[in-house]
Parts: sequence; structure tokens; C-alpha cells
Amino acid sequence: MNPLDAARRLVGDALGQDEICGTCGSRVAGLCKPLDAATLDDVLAEAEHVVFDARDYLFQEGDRAGHVFTLVTGTAKLVRLLPDGREQVVGFRFTGDVLGYTTGSTYPFAAQLLTGATICRLDRPRLDALMRQYPALERRFLDLCIQELAATQDQLVTVGRRTAEARLAAFLLSLADNGQRRDRVGPVLEMPMTRADIADFLGLTLETVSRGFTAFRRRGWIREPSHGRVELLKRGALQELTDGEAG
Repeated sequence: MNPLDAARRLVGDALGQDEICGTCGSRVAGLCKPLDAATLDDVLAEAEHVVFDARDYLFQEGDRAGHVFTLVTGTAKLVRLLPDGREQVVGFRFTGDVLGYTTGSTYPFAAQLLTGATICRLDRPRLDALMRQYPALERRFLDLCIQELAATQDQLVTVGRRTAEARLAAFLLSLADNGQRRDRVGPVLEMPMTRADIADFLGLTLETVSRGFTAFRRRGWIREPSHGRVELLKRGALQELTDGEAG
């Protein structure tokens, strides 16, 4: 059964919509960032907030694309199923990001949560109607699509042209940039994805990614204060490696 059809606890049963939106990453870096109070109220009237556990799927590849999702909190990975049965990680999504908006009738990939998450779910036709009604919402969505295209182009360069260590450095810097866009300042990155996920996303082996982390630690560029957290000690060195000026 699709987890969206299973019995889930609606956040609205325990919290008010205003409280949910007050802590939503979409207000900082996502679709709702430019909306005024009146527009936001109308969006909220159409939305449903749902709690999911880590490892739950928001949707599977090939499911009917009837909803669009925003991560109020949490992190997810996007996965494509290859013809031989293996999975390919094609991206990560963070608090405030939109998932599941597609031009097709089905989702072209699966979205699996890496952490527990609160999800804002909108019926696709209702979201389309809201964008027609509110130009600011439509413009913001276009901006996010352009950002996504730029990120995809950067990823193609990373996988196609950079060395293994430079790919890992670029990935760490992209996580730092994501955090800054969400007003999360500081050198410590929360990394709920596994090293196998990172390796898959970067087109590397698990062993190569592990060697890269070890090399960065030995050079004093990073440290790992606890599981799932990485502190960038020398961001400039990582940037130089990414740009091909050192290595």
C-alpha cells in the first residue's frame, strides 16, 4: 500500500497551522518564501500536513503523480530504479524543498525519507489553480525550477569532469550552501545520508568516498564530531580542490 494511503497522524490534529508554518523551511528557502499572509492562508486551506518516519517513502517511482510535497522538516533522497534492479540516487532534498511536481502523469523517481519528517501535501490540480490565482506563487515556483536546473548542470560537471576527491569536496560545499540558504550558519553539516548514498550520487564506490573523507580529515580540512555530522574546518581548501586549483 502506498504510505500516503496508510493511516498517518495528521499534524493538524496536534498543532495549529500557524505554528506549523512558523517553523517551515519553505518560509525561508522554499515555495512559500515570497507569499503574503492572505496568499499563505489560501495555500494552507488547501494543504494537508502529515508526519512520516525515517525510511518511509513519500511516493514510489511510477505512482500516479497526484500530489506535490514540501518538506516542512526533514531530509529525503530521490531514487531511480535501473533496468538491472539496482537503485540510483539522483538527488537529495532538504527542509523547504518541493518534491513530486512533474509534467508527466506518474512520478519518474521514488522519494524516500532519510529522517523523520513533517510534510505539507497539496493536490496537484489545486496547486496549479493557486499558481494561476497568485502570480507571486507562480514566479517563485519558476525560480525554484531554474535553481534546480542549475544544480543539475553543476552535478553533471561534477560527475563528468572532476576527480573523486573534487566530487566529494563539491558535495560537501553544496550541503553548506544549502544550509546557508536556510539560515543555518556555521561549519557543522547535518548529513543523514549514508556514505553509500553519497557514493551512488557522485558516481563513486563506497571505498573511494571513505578514502576521501579520511584524506580530508588527515589534511585538517574536516572533522566528524559525531555520526552524521561533518565540520568544515578549511572550506577554502575544499573550494580550491573543487575548482581544480589544488589536489
